[in-house]
Amino acid sequence: MAQLVVMYKTPADPAAFDKHYFEKHVPIAQRIPGMRKFTVSQGPVATPAGPSDCYLVATLDFDDLGAIQAAFGSPEGQAAVADVQLFATAGVDMLMFDTRVL
Repeated sequence: MAQLVVMYKTPADPAAFDKHYFEKHVPIAQRIPGMRKFTVSQGPVATPAGPSDCYLVATLDFDDLGAIQAAFGSPEGQAAVADVQLFATAGVDMLMFDTRVL
């Protein structure tokens, strides 16, 4: 399995971010081909030392890194990437990696 972790920085207008994210972005992202699971954080995002600059974290699960690359090369994946530019104005970090169960 592989994961894509998307970490959204705290927006200037959290209510506007939430409205766009949950009403527009999530339906677009749910159409990304090959995605096995899509979860988002709920409530404040913290670090062991206290608050973080992340507002929301999304985790998308795929079969492998190749599946992530193929997904984001698809029209649906490209639409999701383009949409991020419309609402994640405070910034966003994305990490992708293979995982293993220990």
